Amino acid sequence: MEMNSRNQVRLIIIGIGVALSLAVTTTFAQNSPGQIPIPQPCTPEQIAAAKAPVDPQAAAGRGGRGGRGGGPTCHMPDPREGLKPGKYDAGEAALNMKLVTTLKQPDGMFDPAATSGRSLDYANSDLAFGLNGRLALQGNFHGLIFYNIEDPTKASLQSIVACPGGQGDTSIWGNLAFMSVESYGRIDCGAGGPPPRGGGAAPAAGAAPAPAPPAPGGGRGAAPADPNRMFGVRIFDISDPRKPRQVAAVQTCRGSHTHSIVTDINDKENIYIYVSGSSQVRSGDEKAGCVADPNAPNTSTYGIDVIKVPLKNPEQAAVVSHAYIFADANTGELASLHGRRQGTGEPSPNPTAGCHDVTSYPWAKLLGGACSGNGLLLDTSNVTKPKRLDDVADAAFAFWHSATFNNDGTKLLFSDEWGGGTSPMCQSIHPPMWGGNAVFDIQGTGDNRRMKFGGYFKLPAWQTATENCVAHNGSLVPVPGRDIMAQAFYQGGATVFDFTNSANIKEIAYFDRGPIDEKNLIIGGYWSVYYYNGFLYGSEIARGLDIFQLTPSEFLSQNEIDAAKLATREGCGASNDLNVQCQPHYIWPAHFTVARAYLDQLARDKAVPQEKIDALNAAMKDVESASAAGRGAAVNKLNGLAAELVKDAASATGLNASRMKAAASTIQKRNAQK
Repeated sequence: MEMNSRNQVRLIIIGIGVALSLAVTTTFAQNSPGQIPIPQPCTPEQIAAAKAPVDPQAAAGRGGRGGRGGGPTCHMPDPREGLKPGKYDAGEAALNMKLVTTLKQPDGMFDPAATSGRSLDYANSDLAFGLNGRLALQGNFHGLIFYNIEDPTKASLQSIVACPGGQGDTSIWGNLAFMSVESYGRIDCGAGGPPPRGGGAAPAAGAAPAPAPPAPGGGRGAAPADPNRMFGVRIFDISDPRKPRQVAAVQTCRGSHTHSIVTDINDKENIYIYVSGSSQVRSGDEKAGCVADPNAPNTSTYGIDVIKVPLKNPEQAAVVSHAYIFADANTGELASLHGRRQGTGEPSPNPTAGCHDVTSYPWAKLLGGACSGNGLLLDTSNVTKPKRLDDVADAAFAFWHSATFNNDGTKLLFSDEWGGGTSPMCQSIHPPMWGGNAVFDIQGTGDNRRMKFGGYFKLPAWQTATENCVAHNGSLVPVPGRDIMAQAFYQGGATVFDFTNSANIKEIAYFDRGPIDEKNLIIGGYWSVYYYNGFLYGSEIARGLDIFQLTPSEFLSQNEIDAAKLATREGCGASNDLNVQCQPHYIWPAHFTVARAYLDQLARDKAVPQEKIDALNAAMKDVESASAAGRGAAVNKLNGLAAELVKDAASATGLNASRMKAAASTIQKRNAQK
């Protein structure tokens, strides 16, 4: 979410700009907003045609439930539209997922006397998971909330830490937790803010001063030097989550709106944190080395800060570099990137100066940067000096907000936070490509990797004028053989969609509530929706924490759901840590459930005759139920069927060939186990 500390509607223009050589020119690059067609409600005939059974292969390239990337060009009626308003008693609509636990905002993390429905002083923000699957850590503009999720169906509050300082972006590494600070935070987590920007008397305890207007270079206005101010990343010891303890406070020159953990395979003693700051550069009198002049060769803007954290001595964490990721490799110009004006596609005059969020993918040594006016692909082989491989701009995007790789690192999805997260941007009057996602296919190898536009996806249900709605944070759902993502859309609810085919993105599940208020826009909805160990966790800005499970459907089988639960994570911390902005790589065991998931996909696409799939499933069941004496014969029969599937794969193409090989390989590996 992108807004100032007093929580007014705001879109920070930190250089919305265009690369000197654009890698992507979108369909709308030269069109004005008025030329983008707005879908009209479908006629009864169109609704009937859309619901008619279709051949999966004949429908290739068409969307599932619409989703802006395919399907009918008109707007289909949706159960999410017209839901009853209310905070805790709103109407609900769900498809292929069920709510299993809901926890209300805990005492101490909401203001019972609040009069402004647009205040974010106690709003919930992002999530991180750890402590061997026992902890869900929820950020909040007022601090941190610790939940025990050993049994997600009986999740409970564990503790809270009051520590104001902005949206409280969170991460976990083992027994350490990290928290971003950029808005009137104090080193000691005290409630009394520092002196107001522009000087003057200090505010009363608990009160936040009025914000200054944006200054050149982007971000929030300058503040007088204050030795108690905290702008950067806090580090907590959470060995005992009932008694978290701050052990370090790493100051940065532009604060930390968000941060992402990055790892170096050759450095096991340290982790690194990429810091995306959006505040104006602070005074050199307050933090030595900060340079506000954007034209200076050592300016503190046009890049990201890199913090090194010694794992055995986190109190020694410090900034070790400022990576100028927007610099031109040939000329050295730091402000070389520019985005496009939304709708017209005209180059923006403002250079891209900072990132809202970056997502590291240590397994692939890649970084996806959602950097205000541009989407970036970077190589992190040298962790302290990430190298830009490619950059894109898009006339459908207003503010590049976040990035997500698919599991094999061949796609990069960017979300657009049009309206800053506090505006109702999912109404029937809005362009369908704005405020959603764009998927880019990553082509080439090494330094020659480039991003090619694949397709758009936006929540297909129209929302009301009293619901803030736009694409926000999400994560992969680790179904083998498919690229599936769960994502938050604020008061648009939670959506789950398949982007295996970038040009044919399909929504397959959702959950939504009616607006908090029927007549007034009160900020709420899901900040993030993440998959973790078989459940989906939704951080609800105004209500608390929701926990879901996916249910089987024509779009997702029970075997696929069960196979996702078997996936394990590697590449970013302990296997049971999950920091979505340090994206893990998923791997699946040699298990018949995984093979069955692949077979379900082949059956859905009618890529293999049903009798062959039935024979394979029956043979796997025979192996599972065979006695010790009969197991050899059952295994031999199943291996023979798997070998036939490998032969079939030789004459197949694309994804179906890969799924055939993966199913056969999984079966053969499982059979080789005792």
